[in-house]
Amino acid sequence: MTTVAPVTTNPAASAAAATTATDQTQLAGNFDTFLKLLTTQLQNQDPLSPMDSNQFTQQLVEFSQVEQQINTNTNLTTLINQGTSQSGAFAVNYLGKTVTVTNGNASLTNGAANWNYNLGTQAAQTTLTVTDANGNAVYSGPGLTAAGNNTFTWDGRSTNGTQVPDGVYTLQVAATAADGSTVTSSVSSKGVVSEVDMTSGTPKLIVGSMSLAVSDIAGVSTL
Repeated sequence: MTTVAPVTTNPAASAAAATTATDQTQLAGNFDTFLKLLTTQLQNQDPLSPMDSNQFTQQLVEFSQVEQQINTNTNLTTLINQGTSQSGAFAVNYLGKTVTVTNGNASLTNGAANWNYNLGTQAAQTTLTVTDANGNAVYSGPGLTAAGNNTFTWDGRSTNGTQVPDGVYTLQVAATAADGSTVTSSVSSKGVVSEVDMTSGTPKLIVGSMSLAVSDIAGVSTL
């Protein structure tokens, strides 16, 4: 089932909008007060020593500059909200699609997690280590040694046989050749996007237990 989490306004944009509205209210109040004082001064000025018009002209210019800055902030807030809405709409296109991530993470769901790892050349020995979200090693064991793509399916049991809870886990591959040199390797995993989470204001793709940014996606397929 594919779902989209409720969309909320970007918190930073909401704060900026609230600040701008307050600033506009204060500016309007100050400007009204300024006009009243100016009108009173003009009505009661000494005809033989009139007020210097440069002073209140400069004040009017300053009020205008502040108003322009507030309007600029308002426009920026609008652009931020539009950008968030557009990125959310774009992220929805991933719903139901199979995505590939290459950061080593995979979701352990119902006691099963799957990775693909690629060895640059034939290895004499390969060690697979699975770590939890805190970086603690929960499983370590031998892996396949053939050059090219290899798969690893983990049943969620630690090295001592204890079943670990579902969540996000990371696979690390250490492979060495017969001469003791290091064999280059890369790790990837795949999963189906089941939800787009917009509660933080930035779209997050939910794959099992993983929450991914769009920038984390290395590939997309419909399989």
